[in-house]
Amino acid sequence: MKFRSHEPNSVDVDLTSMIDVVFLLLIFFMVTTTFNHNSALKIALPTASKNPETQNIKNKLELLIDSQGRYYVNGREVLNTQPETLFQAMTEVLNTLQGTPSLVISADANVNYQAVVTAMDIAGRLGLTNFSMATTQAERQK
Repeated sequence: MKFRSHEPNSVDVDLTSMIDVVFLLLIFFMVTTTFNHNSALKIALPTASKNPETQNIKNKLELLIDSQGRYYVNGREVLNTQPETLFQAMTEVLNTLQGTPSLVISADANVNYQAVVTAMDIAGRLGLTNFSMATTQAERQK
């Protein structure tokens, strides 16, 4: 009697639909993610009667000072609060920008005044004469 040899069936896994789902999820998360750098640091800005428009400035250097007096240059924290460290951090960022950028200082309303004066002094040493202080607009009293 002659027996047939049984060949095992090859098992193929079709990954096409799984790859499609992964790409759709990737697109979904990319579209729904918001990148708001203002929410990264909690800074309570002081109020002023008029809020200047600093959002439209393209070539700008942002310096944030939180309530503990820590400095952040363009969103990156400076290692310590020493003036020379801040000078070096701002110099590195200025070397990447073209021309003379505008400086926007965003200091917490409860920050020590000395931290703001130090930042303005460093800006003067770097030749940054065009700078503004970020504030929130005061509510009108009725």
